Amino acid sequence: MCGISGIYAFNENGKKYISQLPLSSQAIQRRGPDAAGFFYHQHVGLAHQRLSIIDTSAAANQPMFDISTRYTIVFNGEIFNYKELKTERLPGYQTRTSSDTEILLQLYIQYGVVSLEWLKGFFALAIYDKQEDELLIARDRFGKKPLLFYQDADKFIFASEMKAIMAFDIPRDIDYTSVYQYFQLNYVPSPASIFKGVNKIPQGHYLIIKNGKTDLKQYYSIENKGDSTLSYADAQKEFIKLMDQSVQRRLIADVPLGAFLSGGIDSSVVVALASKHTTQLNTFSIGYKDEPFFDETRYANLVAKKCKTNHTVFSLTNNDFLQHLYEVLDYIDEPFADSSCLPTYILCKQTRSKVTVALSGDGGDEVFAGYNKHAAEYKMRRHSLVNSIVKNNDWLWKLLPKSRNGKLTNLIRQLHRFAEGSKLNEKDRYYRWCSISTPDNALKMFSPAIQQKIDQDIFAIRKEQVTTSIVNDKDFNQVLEADMNGVLVSNMLFKVDMMSMANSLEVRSPFLDADVVDFAFSLPAEYKIDNNLKKKIVQDAFRSELPEELYNRPKKGFEIPLLNWFRNELQSLIKDDLLNDKFIEEQGIFDVECIRTIKQQLFSADSGDSHAIIWQLIVFQYWWKKWINI
Repeated sequence: MCGISGIYAFNENGKKYISQLPLSSQAIQRRGPDAAGFFYHQHVGLAHQRLSIIDTSAAANQPMFDISTRYTIVFNGEIFNYKELKTERLPGYQTRTSSDTEILLQLYIQYGVVSLEWLKGFFALAIYDKQEDELLIARDRFGKKPLLFYQDADKFIFASEMKAIMAFDIPRDIDYTSVYQYFQLNYVPSPASIFKGVNKIPQGHYLIIKNGKTDLKQYYSIENKGDSTLSYADAQKEFIKLMDQSVQRRLIADVPLGAFLSGGIDSSVVVALASKHTTQLNTFSIGYKDEPFFDETRYANLVAKKCKTNHTVFSLTNNDFLQHLYEVLDYIDEPFADSSCLPTYILCKQTRSKVTVALSGDGGDEVFAGYNKHAAEYKMRRHSLVNSIVKNNDWLWKLLPKSRNGKLTNLIRQLHRFAEGSKLNEKDRYYRWCSISTPDNALKMFSPAIQQKIDQDIFAIRKEQVTTSIVNDKDFNQVLEADMNGVLVSNMLFKVDMMSMANSLEVRSPFLDADVVDFAFSLPAEYKIDNNLKKKIVQDAFRSELPEELYNRPKKGFEIPLLNWFRNELQSLIKDDLLNDKFIEEQGIFDVECIRTIKQQLFSADSGDSHAIIWQLIVFQYWWKKWINI
């Protein structure tokens, strides 16, 4: 696991920026604290920060060159099938290291970009061919590893994180259409970014730079077939086999390895399989000492006991969480308001004190329909008396108090969202399920001057990109495909990568193995979700392996008690600092009266989702102060 950055100058003016490459690399030093390396050739510069996982010797440091020095690679990620690829595709090749990087470079030299399709793992990479003066950059199938780029008339810059792009002193011109979408979704969806001129390489794509021109191409896309002829029983057996193979691949490491264990189905499946192939597997959970409503360590302990793992619970007080708040806000270099960033960061930090690699259950919900929004959409597509009652009583749900912090108030909140969704078509409803705020409500938050800077035509295109997989309401797999191309890459994977890399920890996700995902999208939707069960095949296939207590309990997610904190410990941050009326007015981005109304709702009996919007505002304001208002 590593961080990469680089520059390809198109002219003499662009060459001046090559001297800033060390600053760019230093900005992402936490991604790879074990070694740093640089390559320079005329108008090209490549940088690498290494976290040593496979072949920890200096011989495997990067940039790495082929024996002729014509080709140079910088690579962030892991290729789990590199030994098989060497045997199958590179017979007779004599290796100089035992690293996957060397095999990856040789595959490209001999086979070109088609070799990207053979890789099982995750990566962001750059390969430079001196003879052809050609630079390839590429990103893995599902976008597990981030890769951003900036391009103007003088230069092309790429990096693993935004802060490494900004180290090149590019214009920090905020894209307010991106800000508008951030306040709807909690994140800026790929391929856009918070800045004009900076984009994200889409998952499953590569980009070639040659003769001053750039060419972006797709090498992988999910095939949503749903045409498997396997019976449900046989599909379960095949799924168990593929998941077991995926977990085994991800146990390869030359450093200590463990696994996250939340007590949910996905991480428990991964731990159950991993514990069969390694003795004394280390597992890690986070507990909420002061907030029993959010604490799920009891379920994690049950799994750890059944699988006989060496389990560690990091049981934290509210004060422990709040002490890490500014560390998280400091590391975020693009507004990102998924509040589970905080527990994810702390879990990664504590886990890194014990191991260098951790397995996780990430991706299981998106691939196999595990979210509450999936259950809502499934029910929405099936007409019933209950549906009609919920839809027709929208007036009631509007009147009743709504909040995530209690069972009854959260149920009312969900009923209200369901009733709202019933009035929308499939695409708009999916977008609403993904959102914290509607486009109209988000727009009201901005001052008139900023509203003029939001391009509604561009927003319509970007909204369509989020929902493009949804063509009709007949195939539920379309919803999961939209999740894979949207919320997974722009939210879940971005969060885990940023928070783990901030702590120099590599996280591996068996549910996002190419074989597992391709298999999942060959299955009919009814194998994944029905009227009673989300993630159906995952739960049924591993029912005998997991404690019964894990089943038939509500999904909470990795949440934190924001409402309680905002009303108490963080109240001054809202009233006296980041959301102070005077500061909002001087800043000129937001409508002062609208923000004041949201703050009033936060402290009322009917708080609704106000705490989530306040968190969005805090994250944005902190980011703005750090990166813009310097």
